[in-house]
Amino acid sequence: MEKKAFVTKEQIEQITKEYPTPFHLYEEKGIRENAKRVQEAFAWNPGFREYFAVKATPNPFLINLLREYGCGADCSSLTELMLCDAIGMRGTDIMFSSNDTPAEEYALVDRLGGIINLDDITHIEFVEKILGRLPKTMSCRYNPGGVFTLSNGIMDNPGDAKYGMTTEQIFQAFSIMKEKGVERFGIHAFLASNTVTNEYYPRLARQLFELAVRLQEKTGAKIAFINLSGGVGIPYRPDQEPNDILAIGEGVRRVYEEVLTPAGMGDVAIYTEMGRFMMGPYGALITKAIHEKHTYKEYIGVDACAVNLMRPAMYGAYHHITVLGKENAPCDHVYDITGSLCENNDKFAIDRRLPQIDRGDYLFIHDAGAHGYSMGYNYNGKLRSAELLLKEDGSVQLIRRAEKPKDYFATFDGFDFYRNLKL
Repeated sequence: MEKKAFVTKEQIEQITKEYPTPFHLYEEKGIRENAKRVQEAFAWNPGFREYFAVKATPNPFLINLLREYGCGADCSSLTELMLCDAIGMRGTDIMFSSNDTPAEEYALVDRLGGIINLDDITHIEFVEKILGRLPKTMSCRYNPGGVFTLSNGIMDNPGDAKYGMTTEQIFQAFSIMKEKGVERFGIHAFLASNTVTNEYYPRLARQLFELAVRLQEKTGAKIAFINLSGGVGIPYRPDQEPNDILAIGEGVRRVYEEVLTPAGMGDVAIYTEMGRFMMGPYGALITKAIHEKHTYKEYIGVDACAVNLMRPAMYGAYHHITVLGKENAPCDHVYDITGSLCENNDKFAIDRRLPQIDRGDYLFIHDAGAHGYSMGYNYNGKLRSAELLLKEDGSVQLIRRAEKPKDYFATFDGFDFYRNLKL
């Protein structure tokens, strides 16, 4: 798969006249087209709904864009719930899938009318004490344990994950919840991350559909929805084939008709909670080369760093890089692309073959639309950059301003940081 930037050097030169690098740039056209494909892929299921994983890209402008295509929001913290509240999301627009959850978070999601997805059987009693009851609709997160495999090998190890209930626990949980007045039940599971295969959702769906049939038969609980969660990935590397969401939806449909329909459960709604797939390819980190260094290796220093995109530094993740304006130039140089943090892992690329990079060149770091800005932090006193939306008409909208020093100092009381400074 060829990786192409969705913006040109000339466009960036215009944008930077108003918004200096680094910044995250999102493509409205790509986001919309992808959201339409997801809806088309699962249109066979009348109750289908995508609950966008807010943690991936917690920006209200982008969430509202997805809402135009019927998307809800998957939240996992107090502030994510507050964000949804601020943009008018209520009731079943919100799925709350968290773990190790503080009491005030359960209280808020209940006030908003969202769906609580319990991570552990002990949380039944916890929620009941907080609310004085259990909601009429609830979900439980399932973890079958062991190793999750597909035809292309081991995908992940649910047995080592802190999330979800065992098989025995989820049966017990449904019985307890039904006895305490819960009327509509959901099942949720997340067994593998960033899978680039059309097999994952259908395989997971079969496991959950078969579980749902057994749960309904044994406990009498009405299974209203099955949430396949996230895990549908994107091709970060050019040599990877992207997922075909239409084929994935068709695969889930076939399993649905094999397992649920014959069991009289053809009214079960299918939910998903994709973040990376919904937004990842349609966002980029734009940064400028400001230094070059020639020592034991060839380094290009850019004005972004790991606080803007920490995946490469955190676990060696690959993000493709396009040098804007040099798309057709030979990749005959080998560079480490580095930021300015006092950490040697602050590198966007190591030993990467790229065209010759000159100071002032703009680098387009691909697939930063999910788990990019949202994972930012302030180490070394670095400030988070702006987020911009490239509109379908070619204009640019500021959807989050860059942080200023006053933002960094705002939580210190009793100090005048500006006494001798002009910032």
